Amino acid sequence: MSVSRRNFVLGLSSLTLTACQNATSIRPGTPTSAQTGLSADLRPQPNPDYNLWIANFRQRALSQGITETTLNSAFRQTGYLPGVITRDRNQTEFTRTLEDYLSIAASDTRIAKGRAAYNQYASTLNRLERSYGVDAAIICAIWGLESFYGERKGDIPVISATSTLAFDGRRGSFYEKQLIAALKILQNGDIPVSQMTGSWAGAMGHTQFIPTSYLAFAVDFTGDGRRDIWSDDPSDALASTAAYLQKNGWTAGMSWGRELRPNETASRELQPQPGGPRFAITRNFDVIKRYNNSDSYAIGVGHLADRIAGAGPLRTPFPPDKNGLTKDDRIALQTRLTARGFDTGGADGVLGPKSRKAISDYQSSIGLAPTGEPSQQLLASLS
Repeated sequence: MSVSRRNFVLGLSSLTLTACQNATSIRPGTPTSAQTGLSADLRPQPNPDYNLWIANFRQRALSQGITETTLNSAFRQTGYLPGVITRDRNQTEFTRTLEDYLSIAASDTRIAKGRAAYNQYASTLNRLERSYGVDAAIICAIWGLESFYGERKGDIPVISATSTLAFDGRRGSFYEKQLIAALKILQNGDIPVSQMTGSWAGAMGHTQFIPTSYLAFAVDFTGDGRRDIWSDDPSDALASTAAYLQKNGWTAGMSWGRELRPNETASRELQPQPGGPRFAITRNFDVIKRYNNSDSYAIGVGHLADRIAGAGPLRTPFPPDKNGLTKDDRIALQTRLTARGFDTGGADGVLGPKSRKAISDYQSSIGLAPTGEPSQQLLASLS
């Protein structure tokens, strides 16, 4: 692939369905048990234009080697998902500071779960490192960032999601390629259609492969004849990630990079957040970015991998934010708001929508304008 596996969607997840039974007829399908647990906007809804698009698409699929049997099976329980379009339209363009990103990507919980997952699958991960030359901790860290070690693989039917996005047309050509690739996966027998689930944008399995990446890089590491990246056993998914990195140029024995000490320099260095840590980076940093084309993502993978392997936190502190608050200040703000009955969704120092609503509600309760903006004065008022 010439583009990042996940350039197609940043952020890195139903149903009286209609299905294409032949070139011109569409009939409703029956939701599966997995579909019935989805929100209403992620269950197939009637849409005559979508039905017509599927009838036309069918001919294009047949010309690319997709069989009648595969098409009938694939579209029997799939259909137009309005919630997928809503999520595609509402992707927020914003820049999160590296400090905030790492607070999430390398949280205490993610580190602890990563160490436990590494220990549980050490034999598999070490075999992959020997086979592909990719650091076992890096593979584990990608797993942690992509699906929280398999806890958040996504439960939206991939055929429904990709066909809805292809029909919508905003990135129609890209998603039609993903839909064709998904149909080829079904035709190859790697997964039954009822189990082919993923994110709203079609990313699948433990390490969130899009269908075209699956066809190019997925591996049957367990030797059971199927490249099963969805299974409770993550072996095939972890091997597929190792293969992806290897084939995109990973250099065995080379680190991703490291934090630079004060006054230390490197031939290639990066400081994503002014005043924060600086990093020496290597060619393997660039390979991680092939998985997700973001400096913060690559640093997040590298730093999480280091923490899983036993390293300590970054040494260089981040500067106060634009409101003059340090991370400790923001954690204290969240903790004090929660103690007053204003739910911030946790105290991690990242002031997301819940925290800002809690601030607004607190401001209203004491007669201030509900701006949702934090400040030292607001923190002091909660003492």
